[in-house]
Amino acid sequence: MRLLVRFMGFLFAAGTVLFLVGVAGVAGAIWHFSKDLPDYSQLQDYEPPVMTRVHASDGALLGEYSKERRLYLPIQAVPKLVINAFLAAEDKNFYEHGGIDYQGMLRAAILYAQNYGSNRRPQGASTITQQVAKNFLLTNEVSFSRKIKEALLAMRIERAYSKDRILELYLNEIYLGLGAYGIAAASLVYFDKSVNELTIAEASYLASLPKAPAALHPVRNRDRAIERRNYVIDRLLENGWIKQADADKARKDPLVVTNRSNGAHIFAGEYFAEEVRRDIFERYGEKKLYEGGLSVRTTLDPKIQVMARKTMAAGLVNYDEAQGWRGAMQKLDISGDWGVKLADVKSLSDISPWRMAVVLETSNDSARIGFQPGRELGGAVSKERQTGIITIDGVRWARSKGKTPTAVSQVLQPGDVIYADPLVNKDGAAVDGQYRLRQLPEISGAMIAMDPWTGRVLAMVGGFSFDQSQFNRATQAYRQPGSSFKPLVYSAALDNGYTPSSIIVDGPIEIDQGQGGGVWRPENFSTGHYYGPTTLRNALTHSLNTVTVRLAQDIGMPLIGEYAKRFGVYDELPNYLSYALGAGETTVMRMVTAYSMFANGGRRVKPTLIDRIQDRYGHTIFKHDARECRGCDAPEGWKNQPEPQLIDRREQVLDPMTAYQITSMMEGVVQRGTATVMRDVGKPIAGKTGTTNDAKDLWFVGFSSDLVVGLYLGYDKPRSLGRTAQAGHTAAPIARDFMKLALADKPATPFKIPAGIKLIRVDSKTGTRVGPGGGGNTILEAFKPGTAPPEGYSSSVADADGRGPQPSQGQQPDTGLFMRPGTGGLY
Repeated sequence: MRLLVRFMGFLFAAGTVLFLVGVAGVAGAIWHFSKDLPDYSQLQDYEPPVMTRVHASDGALLGEYSKERRLYLPIQAVPKLVINAFLAAEDKNFYEHGGIDYQGMLRAAILYAQNYGSNRRPQGASTITQQVAKNFLLTNEVSFSRKIKEALLAMRIERAYSKDRILELYLNEIYLGLGAYGIAAASLVYFDKSVNELTIAEASYLASLPKAPAALHPVRNRDRAIERRNYVIDRLLENGWIKQADADKARKDPLVVTNRSNGAHIFAGEYFAEEVRRDIFERYGEKKLYEGGLSVRTTLDPKIQVMARKTMAAGLVNYDEAQGWRGAMQKLDISGDWGVKLADVKSLSDISPWRMAVVLETSNDSARIGFQPGRELGGAVSKERQTGIITIDGVRWARSKGKTPTAVSQVLQPGDVIYADPLVNKDGAAVDGQYRLRQLPEISGAMIAMDPWTGRVLAMVGGFSFDQSQFNRATQAYRQPGSSFKPLVYSAALDNGYTPSSIIVDGPIEIDQGQGGGVWRPENFSTGHYYGPTTLRNALTHSLNTVTVRLAQDIGMPLIGEYAKRFGVYDELPNYLSYALGAGETTVMRMVTAYSMFANGGRRVKPTLIDRIQDRYGHTIFKHDARECRGCDAPEGWKNQPEPQLIDRREQVLDPMTAYQITSMMEGVVQRGTATVMRDVGKPIAGKTGTTNDAKDLWFVGFSSDLVVGLYLGYDKPRSLGRTAQAGHTAAPIARDFMKLALADKPATPFKIPAGIKLIRVDSKTGTRVGPGGGGNTILEAFKPGTAPPEGYSSSVADADGRGPQPSQGQQPDTGLFMRPGTGGLY
């Protein structure tokens, strides 16, 4: 008995020693691994890299910019279903344990012992808290030391932060495949839904992804992905978080993911979105753009943008097709599976409904074509093959050497890679199964639509296809504006002694350009035709070059240069008379901005694509509208206080009366001049065309009372558009088609007449005042106070040299001007 007692004592002592040694060992290990643990307190102020989102003016998503696709979602905004799905898949006891799941660790240890030596990756037993510690503070190294550090950090994190905060960090940081970080981004990427719209099956699939997003790809590994999704559904049911009927239905749901389209693609706003991206980059830098979580509200009007893209593309295509068929883009061997070969050919994705196709067989009457197959989410070529027919009606436009084709086989041959879109009949309905041959236009151009009162860019078209060329011709292409610049010259004249009825001689003019420069003889577009003495209004209406040159001689190019700079058309205008005819180079954006100042009564306009920018916390860090609002911060409730007032301190760059006069004169351009096609809009429109030397650029810039549009057409490497090309026949019709759509539901609002303007009846040809019973040439002309011609008296007539009123005191005409040769054909 004594021996037994002594033996038991020995065992107790040995056990105590071993226990103390074990405790010391554990304490030493904890001390050892705790020495270099990361500082977990940084989680308190953690700001993950969040994508910047760009929205159109109606709130529709236009674009997203990020290095990691992530949207930060507060835990309060996460639906209970989504939370339960992730807890079921990853850590069902999350709200009970203190950071470590000991049962899970035991299971993982047993499995590790069973698989020892098999080179299998050990099964993890990490809780959500441990995953937060790993993802935020540690690496993905597979080792016992990392697991120990992970466990130590998890316990510290649990003591420092609430369960909801830990779960919020996890749900926003976890990588879920396809470049998506966090549940909000993954929900959009996989299903194009917000998390509040997810079904049980969809939430369960997202919850299955954290352990192996690549291995559970919804297309490449569909069966395995569905199996894992159903496992999560079973766990939800087992935990009592969903009902049996809901679980049965969710298991049967197909796994359907969506290839989410870019909003800019939908609204044909790729050029606009890219311009916004560059703007943000210049303002705040790369890190803020791609990681700052900015919310950008732009000025883009999706409806107007689609109208602009549609009409501009149609104008480019119509001109290009009038030049004839240039041939197939390339040849393709159509033996075997032509679809796989065609799928490897680069096609443009932003010119719908055009589709790339290959000609499979031809005859005199038709050609059978096969369309480029799409690709699945995993990148594999779709097995579906779609075909169609091009009949003779679909190629009738494709003239070659001036001859209209009489057979399809004259145009197309098997193996030709082409574009085609549905053939429409005279009523505009698509003909079933039939298609029309298309070709990418060589000519390009740009269009901008702007609100003249605020400078907000409502639509921007920077070329035919952003996929084809990302060069934005609306803001980056510097082109000669031609006669669309003339309204600035005439504005300077109206501000300095001239009236719309002033008479200037339209006749041949020769200007000595100095030593070695020769003689410059500017001509009107209609060479050899001159009007003789004519009013300023008629000179602008018919875009008379010689009158414009005489005006520029009289008021001086330095003054015109000052106006051009004031309106933002040119930074510096050289003292060459040819620049009065639009020989300089500027952009569509600058021209539209200048015309906006005519439209709004001469007030300074600063163009913008952005209304407001907010940071990730919702604080406004930029706002375009800088007007002061007096009374907007009044206390809640109506107490008979004055209504709020908006104080506009923008610079007045042009006399409002001059702005109205030039607007009225440009209305004449539309009614009787070079832009008569604009009359079809059926609303008050003012504007000016511009055709440069050899018709290398065709312009139209014009406006209604609340919309300005400007556009040009031309080859990227400037060359003539043809001897007969005119802006009034090519550019203005595009603006007409656009404004008919954009102003369809707008009232026919006349231009506002400013205080001080007097409307006097004058003879449109002579500018003389006439009585109420004047002839058919009578018009109402706008005059400033004291400038109207007296009864029966003609406006001032130019002298023999074509010179009109002399400059006002202090303004000296320039006498040392030199002209560039070869600029006399600007129209």
